[in-house]
Amino acid sequence: MATSSKRVLWKGAISFGLVHIPIALHSATAEQGLNFDWLDKRSMDPVGYKRINKKTGKDVDKDNIVKGIEYEDGQYVILSQEEIAAAYPKATQTIEIESFVDAGDIPFLYLERPYYVSPINKGAKVYALLREVLLKTGKVGIAKVVIQTKQHLAVLMPCGPALVLDLLRWGTEVRGWDELDLPAEGIKATGLSDKEMKMGEQLVRDMSGAWNPEEFSDSFKEQILKLVEEKVKAGQTEMVSPVEKEPGESGAGARIYDLTEMLQRSLNNVGKSPTKSAPSKRVATKPKAADAPAPAKKTVTKRKSV
Repeated sequence: MATSSKRVLWKGAISFGLVHIPIALHSATAEQGLNFDWLDKRSMDPVGYKRINKKTGKDVDKDNIVKGIEYEDGQYVILSQEEIAAAYPKATQTIEIESFVDAGDIPFLYLERPYYVSPINKGAKVYALLREVLLKTGKVGIAKVVIQTKQHLAVLMPCGPALVLDLLRWGTEVRGWDELDLPAEGIKATGLSDKEMKMGEQLVRDMSGAWNPEEFSDSFKEQILKLVEEKVKAGQTEMVSPVEKEPGESGAGARIYDLTEMLQRSLNNVGKSPTKSAPSKRVATKPKAADAPAPAKKTVTKRKSV
């Protein structure tokens, strides 16, 4: 398991009913793929990005680049920067839970990226309440959240002592299996015999054990790093220009109000048409660019991910 990080990516609040939980978002995963930099073998200079007209091969000035959406083969609609900016969803600094569903109802296909959620600003008690209620009921919260001007569907679920916000793929992003040549469901429909099932079950039992992610590793990465270490020891290295540092962290806080009062008012509102809570009950802080997970800066080197 990768080392945990306290770095705050985003601050805001979890909201369900009239209850607000001030929280901070932290990355729950660490990208550990290998990146190969492109270098000029004659000088060991980094090879960078260029804006090139694919038809003429000539450089294109930034001011002459526009954005377009292809709606038919070779036919584009051009959108201005102002039109694109106007379409961005409004960042509310709130993870707005819209409903609770059974944890087992969400297929793994929809899970995309997890984040740890931690309480801030005296939000520990109501954070713990939500976590324990979800654990006891077997439910998870389905929410929408805007991160870096992009709206995401997400699921809020308990995981050990933490609440985890896992970004979900939208329904239109998950492909169906209708066109695949799959065997029919069910033992009889598939034509499996009792003997075959028993042998299969026995094999699964013999190979079963407790889940331990440390038992599995990336053999390709290990082999490449071993080669790198050997070349370093042999003095086979080259000097390359340093890359830029990652941006720092910052964020805005959120407020919390009396838990009992909010729970009672939320229960009273169940079944009624949704209304907006008073401004004083919601997160008033407007989002800042630094509140969202910062995009990786482009360096002068060109990377090819493995």
